[in-house]
Amino acid sequence: MATGSKGDLIRTVRAVEQVRRMRGGSQSHLMRCDDGNCYVVKFPNNPQGTRILANEFLATALALRIGLPAAEGRVVRVNETLITHSEEMFFDLGYSREILPPGMCFGSLYQRSQACAGGPEALCAYDLLPQSELRRVANLSDFSGMLVFDKWTANLDTRQVVFVMRNGSYSARMVDQGWCFGGVAWDFAGRPGSGLYFPAVVYENIRGFECFEPWLSRLDHLSLSILTEVAQSIPGEWYEGDENGLAVLIERLHERRAKVGDELREMYKRFPQYFPNWKVRTMAVAR
Repeated sequence: MATGSKGDLIRTVRAVEQVRRMRGGSQSHLMRCDDGNCYVVKFPNNPQGTRILANEFLATALALRIGLPAAEGRVVRVNETLITHSEEMFFDLGYSREILPPGMCFGSLYQRSQACAGGPEALCAYDLLPQSELRRVANLSDFSGMLVFDKWTANLDTRQVVFVMRNGSYSARMVDQGWCFGGVAWDFAGRPGSGLYFPAVVYENIRGFECFEPWLSRLDHLSLSILTEVAQSIPGEWYEGDENGLAVLIERLHERRAKVGDELREMYKRFPQYFPNWKVRTMAVAR
């Protein structure tokens, strides 16, 4: 399953059906692939920029590496024949349309094969839940871990989530990592409020820095060699072959591990209303 890169940490699948257009600035598409699963697929040259795909690949792989429930990623090959025979496969540029380019795209798992085929789990994925249901999400503590991750990667977006119902219980799957690393600029120009999920009921259990473990410790163990290994698997066309820019990105990402504590403090200082149970006195033990 070669992707044209030095190693493959994310498998390659082939798109076989366009299901529907999705919301969002990248104008992604929900597509069924030859493994039977449905993926939200982002295309090169999308209105947000091709590097969005590189960001999705790198951030997804790293989130999974530190044990966060990111949606599984795939390199999705989309051929010209499928595009030609699918009426909705274009970029809407306002006053004109541009046919989507074939080739390697990034896909984020949305539904597994049984749901895609219209089976009994066909309605298992939800973009939003009411607050009363949010408190019942089984892996609510993972929102704390994603705050650590989003501060580390300078995610400019709010936290995006898909909720999956399984055996009568909801679990959160973290999606849409395209604006990590400061977006396509790779400048890590984060903001104090970026990365937060709304509504903030998901943070009610945060009482201090101890609630950001084990993710802070796991970041400490991400060596430069591990980060480089993941980055080398990104298809080169997704970052225009800018090897030097990618190397600088990885070096800065490695250095930023030591800054995450300060980023979290600043967020709490600016937005204490989102953390009603985070006690100031516990901040003295922060790293």
